[in-house]
Amino acid sequence: MDPISLVMFGLIAVLIFFMFRNGKKRQQAQQEMQNNLRPGAEVMLQSGIFAVVDSVDEEENRLTVHSGTSTLVVHRNAIAQIVTPVEAADEPVDLAPDDDPAFGERVSDSEANEETAGDAEQGPESDSGDAPKA
Repeated sequence: MDPISLVMFGLIAVLIFFMFRNGKKRQQAQQEMQNNLRPGAEVMLQSGIFAVVDSVDEEENRLTVHSGTSTLVVHRNAIAQIVTPVEAADEPVDLAPDDDPAFGERVSDSEANEETAGDAEQGPESDSGDAPKA
């Protein structure tokens, strides 16, 4: 056998090794996700529907989920990902305050000047001159 054939067989063996390794990692991640399915967890289904888990039937491999006013019974494998695990939902979330004015709220003059100064730095938009001027 020539050296090029040996290198080709070696590369094929390495490729097969990494394929099996990647498959095992994927199976472990899927198994971990299935173990974290508990009532109260927010999930996304394979179809893109977001829902909250109501109950888990281990024997039948079914989940009862509700999305809005609808209740669905789906297979466990229909879950694409867990959006909000049950443990994370109990932790307090520290969000930054919303600085945007509420609908109908007036903006003070100093804030309005800051906003227009930012727009002026971007430069005036060119006018094609097609519109009539009053």
